[in-house]
Order: sequence, then structure tokens, then C-alpha cells
Amino acid sequence: MTTKRSGIVQVKRLATPADLRARAAELGIELPVDDVVEPGGVLSTSFTATDGSAGTLQVGNRWTVLPMEGWDGTPDGLPTDLVRRRWRRFGESGAKLIWGGEAIAVEPDGRANPHQLAIGPGAEAALADLRSELVGAHAEAHGTTSDLVVGLQLTHSGRWSRPSGAPAPRTAWTHPVLDSRLGSDHTAVLADDELDGLVARYVRAAEIAADAGFAFVDVKHCHGYLLHELLAAHQRPGRYGGALDHRLRFLTAVVEGIRRSRPDLAVGVRISAYDLRPFEPGADGRGRPVAGDGMPRPFGGSVDGSEPDLGEVHQVLRRFRELGIGLVCVTAGSPYYVPHIQRPAYFPPSDGYQPPTDPLVDVARLLQVTAALTHEHPDLAIVGSGYSYLQDHVAHVAQAVVERGDATSIGLGRMMLSYPTLPADSLAGRALDRRAVCRTFSDCTTAPRHGLVSGCYPLDEEYKDRPERIELAAIKRRSRQARPG
Repeated sequence: MTTKRSGIVQVKRLATPADLRARAAELGIELPVDDVVEPGGVLSTSFTATDGSAGTLQVGNRWTVLPMEGWDGTPDGLPTDLVRRRWRRFGESGAKLIWGGEAIAVEPDGRANPHQLAIGPGAEAALADLRSELVGAHAEAHGTTSDLVVGLQLTHSGRWSRPSGAPAPRTAWTHPVLDSRLGSDHTAVLADDELDGLVARYVRAAEIAADAGFAFVDVKHCHGYLLHELLAAHQRPGRYGGALDHRLRFLTAVVEGIRRSRPDLAVGVRISAYDLRPFEPGADGRGRPVAGDGMPRPFGGSVDGSEPDLGEVHQVLRRFRELGIGLVCVTAGSPYYVPHIQRPAYFPPSDGYQPPTDPLVDVARLLQVTAALTHEHPDLAIVGSGYSYLQDHVAHVAQAVVERGDATSIGLGRMMLSYPTLPADSLAGRALDRRAVCRTFSDCTTAPRHGLVSGCYPLDEEYKDRPERIELAAIKRRSRQARPG
């Protein structure tokens, strides 16, 4: 039996790959699914990413741990025991590419929450220790680390900065809808000279990452944060807005600075390759696009913001190669204003909305965009995302995607919190532990949205026993009562 809510079939009720294919056909979407995951098959094969300065990175298999934004560091932006535990589990996962592990703010004011890790006093030693714990855990669980590649994601939260808990936005340009959602009166658009100074902080953060032993840094351009917003700064005057070359000026300056300072450090980019106009809950509680004329065109979106448009995205990826960038991770939109397109979920977070359609539609769209970019840019190693929603079938789809050449590597985010050893189990041909599979309860989003530490409260024993779980249950109850529909 399958269960439906608002026309949605819960994925965990799709018992076999054939059931998943049948549901995709019913929805009219293309979703590649293999019947059997082969131990020692294509997911076990290695690949290379070639950086124009640092050379070739050899990655031992096709699984990637995606970066997440922790809410459990110290007020000084340094790791805690919870952060170290998470990184050890990333090492134990069996994935051979660790894409950032954690989103690190390049300065304390650029944090999205008061407990996000940040570059500051003590960061280099703390990050070196954190990386060593991850690599040590990988060596203990899986032997060789010669084909393990570990990077660090560098970010500035821009519009969504909350370094002290209250909104403290620094934007790339004004937005008629998003500005009003910040709960803060502001006209804090960063001036060109401020962006010049921020370039230097990115380069300094990259130097610290290199000295801490990381193989690459991700200059994050996704999820509505500052550098993603710069990609859509069509109407911004000055050196960082308008023509595409100007909108890429910040990335260009950062990469050139890293090349001069640390040519041994590779550079990657996680990019929101498409975006839609902001969504809001409708009267029935389901997400709907915000109405109104004059909405700014999103990067990677059509003029009206209703669907992807990859014209400029292809230009940007060609520019990446000119800069020597060889690693790209594809995601979409922002969890702040269109969470359903990059974080499909059956159970929305407290500040979200019911899915506007079956979330498999959003998974398929993200996979198709990633495939289009991968085939058009074969000289890039491209990591896909959006797979956790597939739950028990994630490896069946992952294998089919890599076999078709639709992505170089398969990234997992939320799944790593509930079931970090899924890559190892799939590679060994072991049946998945269904008790650990992420069911997209969204507690890992709802908890930090309310100032609680990040983690998988429903499935991870460490978090089941934490006192915050009681507070989280009360928050969810109040949210359900207040939600329309």
C-alpha cells in the first residue's frame, strides 16, 4: 500500500525500484533507477578532477559528503564535541570526497547563526585537528586515505547573516520580497570597496585552509548567500553588478588571489545552478510563488522566475574552467525562500510549507539540470545533490546516474546525519539499514531555525537523548497548529 497526502506518495512506501519507476512514470518525470546495486560496480570506481594550479585530485569512489551549516560550534566559531563527532562520522562514511564537511564563514559577521564555525583566532589549529580526526576515522574504517579528498567550504551569509542571533543582513542588492522577510530595517547593501576587502578575507581563509591540510576550498555560490546573490546582481551598479563579467568579478579576484598565494590549493564551487521566484504558503498550506510584477530575474531562472534557464549558467561554468576550477557541485535555489527545489521533503520544516507538488518532481528536475551541465562540460568533475529524498532507493538511482554519465559523483547531505555509513554499505553490497535512512522529517532544519543544535533528532541516538528534543517537539507542535490548511 502507498499513502498519499495532497497527491504525494511517501517514498518509503515505494517498496522496490520498480515501484519508484512506476511512480515516476505516473508523474511524467524521468528518473533513472537500477534494479540492483552492484558491489564493486560503477559507484566504486575512481575519478579525477583537474585543477589549473594544484593539479589532479584522485577521488577513490563516486560518493561525496556535502557541506552543511552547523549550529553547534562555540561562540568564537570553533568546533565542539558535536562538530568533531559529525566529522568523524563523515570519515567513517566510506565516501572518498568530502565537499567542505562544514560551511565556514570567512569572518564572524558573515555567520548565518551564532554557533556557525568561522575564521578567527585559533581557526587554523582547530580546523587542522578537525580534518585529522576525519582522516583518522576514515583510515581506521577503510584503510587507505591516499584517494580521500577533503575540502573546506568558505562562505559569507550575506542577506541571511545572523552572527548574534538577530538578523544582520549585508546584501548584494535590494529585493522587493526578500528584504521584507528579514525582520530588520536595513539598507545594508555592500559597497564595492567593502566587497574588495571581503575578497582579501576569502583569500586569507583559503590560506588557513591550505595550512590546515585541506586539498581544496569551495568558494560557495549557492542557497541565497552573498556570492550566489552577486550572480543575480543584474541591476547593481558599479564593478560587481550588471554584465556577467562584473557579476563574476568577485570570484575571479578570489581565485586569482588564491593562485598567487597558495597555488598548491585547488578551488571548487558549489553553485545554485537555477532558481525560482520566492515561494510562500498558500491558503491550503502548500507552497506557491509570490505574486506580483517587477520581480528580479533569478540567476539560472527564466525572466518571470517560473522555471530554470541555463543560458548564463553554461557561460559561468566555462568561466570556471578558464580560472582553472575543476570541481563543481550543483544545487538549486535557497532553503530560505524556495526550500522545495533543493531540499525536497515529505515533512516540511517549521518555517516552510507543504510541497507544491510531489517532491520527486523536484528531485528529477535537479538531476536533469545536473545531467545537462555534466554532458555540456565534460572537463569538469560535477557532483550532484538532492538525493536524500530518494531514501531506500538512493543507491539505485545514484548508480544509474553515474552509469549514464549524468554526474561524476553523488552528493549526500541530510542522509549523512542519520545514516553516515550508507556509502560504505552500498559499496560493499550490504542491504541498507532502513532504521537509519533519512525520511526527510526536517528536524535537522527546524531545530537550528529555532536556535537548537543541528542533528538528526528522530534517528541518531546521540540526539534522541538530548534535552533539546523535548523543546523541538513543542516547537513542531506549535508550528503545525499555526500552519494554514
